[in-house]
Amino acid sequence: MKNKVKIIAEVKTKSPFGFESKCSWEELFKLANEIGDIISIHTDSRWGGSFDLITKAKKMTSKPILAKGIHSKDEEIIKALNCGADLVLVVGRIPDIHKDKCLIEPLNLEELKTIPKYCKIVWNSRELSNGSLKKETFEQARKLWKGWLCQASNIKTIADIKQGADAVIVGSNLKKFAESLKWKKN
Repeated sequence: MKNKVKIIAEVKTKSPFGFESKCSWEELFKLANEIGDIISIHTDSRWGGSFDLITKAKKMTSKPILAKGIHSKDEEIIKALNCGADLVLVVGRIPDIHKDKCLIEPLNLEELKTIPKYCKIVWNSRELSNGSLKKETFEQARKLWKGWLCQASNIKTIADIKQGADAVIVGSNLKKFAESLKWKKN
């Protein structure tokens, strides 16, 4: 992968911002399993997910599973791990448990400054409140955060991977991203 960036391939059939995949969950899973270092499975129904899909995915791959969702309560982290997730995305807060198994997604740069330095961070270019682009950028987040940092949202091809990203989460554009990987290999 580009500069050894980990690919977190997301199985996303829809979003609350108008995205709807033409592919089935199974088709997307197959592609995610083919190109991803980690498979991201949504737990939130607004993104076509459920905790049961983590259990299903765990039976279909030996790759690590990221439970992707807001996970506003620590109980949801426990549930995701019990369903087979290896990692859990937590948005807008620092959990009291399993920080070593969580990827923390701050809502803004001010929140990023409050996160313990040993945590792994996901910087989402999308505002989760309305689906628009954030004004704060990945580059600004990278300047503030010296540790592990994952770029998320609006990644269509490998050309969209920002310098300094340790990982990328690719969802809505998974098929196009996979094609760009094949093109690079040729």
